[in-house]
Amino acid sequence: MKKIAAQAFVILALLFLGTTLEAAAPAKGIRVGVLLPLTGKLAELGEIERKSFLMAVDEINGTGGIDGEPIELIVEDTVGKPETGQAAIQKLILQDEVCIVGGGLSSSVTWKAIQVAQKNKVPFLVNTASADKITEKGGNYIFRLNAPVSEYPIALDTFITKATRVKTVAILYENTLFGQSQSNAFIKRCRGLKIKVVAKEVYGPGNTVLEQLENINRQKPDLFYMIASSMGTDASLITRQAQALDLDTKIFVGGGTGFTLPKFQENAGSASDYVLAATLWTPSVRYPGASDYFNKFIAKYSEPTEYHGAQAYAAMYVIADALKRAQSRTPHDVRDALAETDIMTVFGPVKFISYGKKKFQNKLPTLVGQWINGKFEAVWPKSVSTVKYVYPIPGWEKPN
Repeated sequence: MKKIAAQAFVILALLFLGTTLEAAAPAKGIRVGVLLPLTGKLAELGEIERKSFLMAVDEINGTGGIDGEPIELIVEDTVGKPETGQAAIQKLILQDEVCIVGGGLSSSVTWKAIQVAQKNKVPFLVNTASADKITEKGGNYIFRLNAPVSEYPIALDTFITKATRVKTVAILYENTLFGQSQSNAFIKRCRGLKIKVVAKEVYGPGNTVLEQLENINRQKPDLFYMIASSMGTDASLITRQAQALDLDTKIFVGGGTGFTLPKFQENAGSASDYVLAATLWTPSVRYPGASDYFNKFIAKYSEPTEYHGAQAYAAMYVIADALKRAQSRTPHDVRDALAETDIMTVFGPVKFISYGKKKFQNKLPTLVGQWINGKFEAVWPKSVSTVKYVYPIPGWEKPN
């Protein structure tokens, strides 16, 4: 009898402990996957995006998550390599069983990754990779938040034709595939705008360019266009050399992400004043919450952010919005909800549409930013500008 009583006590104790442990277990989160380069050449931008995703998730979970369920963010490092990115998304989908994937910075990596997402019918919201084919040939589970690369020059071209009197340009480009392709594309656009290219100079990354700048200066171009790699220091170094030479031009335009990053202004100092660059976002752009996001990022991480971070932060809120509206947490239902997105974010309005060869592409205006008083201000188009552009550059245009 005592033995039976002891056995009953053990069973009751186990049942009680099991119930207690189950009740104490944390609520299962809604798994969202993110692909980013956290090591390798693009690690700096990948880290800005990772922090922005995490900041958004903390805010969303802090206000109740998705109908009481927290979001569980699973970030995988692509190392900036297509094969690694492909393996990473396979893990997210097959092992972690995420219901949606975000991120996507490098176009070559993202192109490989979206094929896995499409094959497994899991929605992928690309927030940075810009190759046109991503939303032209990606499939009906592939969406993109940012503009495709073919649309990047639109704002700069309209700025040149409507806000300036540019008739001649000089180009200085780095001797890389990026520099060559950007130079050729700009020359083609100049022909269409009936602008004469009076000088075309090339330089090796990391080398001095005094001779090239002197050749350009002799031509006195209305516009000086310099193309430098996005993450290098050439942008600031050559800008300082141009200032020291007192380059005779009415406007200085930088080609490449490097001209939009906070480090450009830090390294170039006063030489960065009035430099323009095509961009997709600035902290001061007139989108609700844009400056708040910028200030919160600095407060949280003690460093500034830029448009890559804004893309990631906005993407997480777009994903959360789709999860709230989805009929279930299955990838299929999340995909259907994502297709019906129509919201405003810190990166601008988000609505996925089809036009030309593209489908599920968000259509946003590209911008022109200009460094004014140490800040990268949105100056074009006027509908989203925060300050008036400065043209011609004070102190650079010499009197007749």
